Amino acid sequence: MRRTERFKVERSNSLWQIYQTVPFWKVVKNFIVIQLARYTPFLNMKNWLYRVFLNMKVGEETSFALMVMPDIMFPEKITVGRNCVIGYNTTILAHEYLIKEYRIGEVIIGDEVMVGANSTILPGVTIGDHAIVSAGTLVHKDVPSGAFVGGNPMRLIYTKEEMDKRDLD
Repeated sequence: MRRTERFKVERSNSLWQIYQTVPFWKVVKNFIVIQLARYTPFLNMKNWLYRVFLNMKVGEETSFALMVMPDIMFPEKITVGRNCVIGYNTTILAHEYLIKEYRIGEVIIGDEVMVGANSTILPGVTIGDHAIVSAGTLVHKDVPSGAFVGGNPMRLIYTKEEMDKRDLD
């Protein structure tokens, strides 16, 4: 089960009420910073932009590929450990705006995690240390440390123990 905080809304859908949930100028600033980071090829600069302007927690030597899209509303709820690779065009969401409610949840990505290209990580999810997320995966629940997962819906492909055994063969 994902760990999200739920907020009910009245009248129109929650996205229509966006600026009652997050300040307009915060969204503008985050949009500009994220767009700069999406296109820059300089990994240190991306990490600096994320840490300084978005208040994301980003570990040393973590690499965000081109076009990665962190959450524009609540990037401060994203933590990425050290020495990770976040693949091309991956989206990391810390919010969901629905019809009758919106949800906010932290995303925690452990150390030495590989997330393949075009993956989407939903709010309230933890990805354990040394996990591998296959390209194109919808991460809708926690990923155990050392596991290899993939698909839509995401499924466990190999456990840590099975991955360790494969490494010995």
